[in-house]
Amino acid sequence: MPIRIPNDLPATKTLADENIFVMTETRAMTQDIRPLQVLLLNLMPTKIETETQLARLLGNTPLQVELELMQTQTYEAKNTAPEHMLKFYTTFDKVRSRFFDGMIITGAPVEKMPFEEVEYWQELCEIMEWSKTHVHSTFHICWGAQAGLYYHYGIPKYLLPEKLSGIFEHRVERRSSMLLRGFDDVFLAPHSRHTTILREDVEKCDKLRILASSEQAGVYMLMTDGGRQVFITGHSEYDTGTLKKEYLRDKGLGLSPHVPERYFPQDDDTREPVNSWRAHANLLYHNWLNYYVYQTTPYDIRAIEPI
Repeated sequence: MPIRIPNDLPATKTLADENIFVMTETRAMTQDIRPLQVLLLNLMPTKIETETQLARLLGNTPLQVELELMQTQTYEAKNTAPEHMLKFYTTFDKVRSRFFDGMIITGAPVEKMPFEEVEYWQELCEIMEWSKTHVHSTFHICWGAQAGLYYHYGIPKYLLPEKLSGIFEHRVERRSSMLLRGFDDVFLAPHSRHTTILREDVEKCDKLRILASSEQAGVYMLMTDGGRQVFITGHSEYDTGTLKKEYLRDKGLGLSPHVPERYFPQDDDTREPVNSWRAHANLLYHNWLNYYVYQTTPYDIRAIEPI
C-alpha cells in the first residue's frame, strides 16, 4: 500500500522515480479506507531531504499512510524556501485538537546546547506532552530521542569527546520485541551526533526497555512496554550520501572531522560510499507501523488512551 502525500511535494517525484508506491491526494480521495494518520515534526535543517527520506521508508510498507508535515512556530527554518514551508507544513496550533495514529520527531543540530536553551524547547515540551494523549505511538530520532528521554523520563545526555559519525554494528538484545522482527542478530545503522545517553541511566527507569545497542555507539533502540514511545539514537533513515554531505560540510568549515567509520570503501573519502543499512531501516519502519501503530491503534482515532 502507498504513502499519501501532497500532489506536488518534491518527494512525490523522487519516490515515484525510485518505484516507491506513492498515492497523491487526488487518487486517495476515491478510496474508502481509513489511512494511518502520521504526523512528522521535522526539526532538521534540510527539510526536503529529511521529509523525502522518511516518506520513502513509510511508503515501503504494506499500509496506507497519510503523512502530515509540521514545523515549530517558535523557530523559522533558514535552509528551506519559505514558499515550501508555507505550502506543505502546518504548525501545532492547527493540529492540537486532532488525534494521530503515529508521530515522528526528528533529530536537530542543537545537540551541544542544554535542552532548555534550545529556542523552541518549550514548544517541543508542549508537543511531547500532547503526544501522550493525542498520538498512539511516537517515534523519536537521534536528538529527538534524547529530548524525549529527557522530557519524559529525566534521562540526561552527555557530550562526547569527538563527533560520533559512521556506520556501526548493533546487536539485538531483546529478540522478543516485535520492533526487531526479522532483524539479524547483528545489523548496521548510521550515527551522526556529538552527544550520547548512558545505559546505566536508562536501566534505572523501569518503564524503558533496551532493544539493541552497539559497543561503539551505545544504546541504539529502546521503547516503552506496548510501544507507545520508541526512541532511536541513530539515523537509520539516512540516504547513502547523507554522511558524506555532512563530512564534506564539516571539512569545508575547517573542523577536521574524522572520516565516518565503515562508510567509505577502505576509509577512502574519494570513493563513493556503499549503503549497508537500507534493508534494516525499511524493516524498522515496517515493524513500527505494523505492530505498534496499525495493529493496536483504535479504529476511532479519538479513542486513543492517554499514556
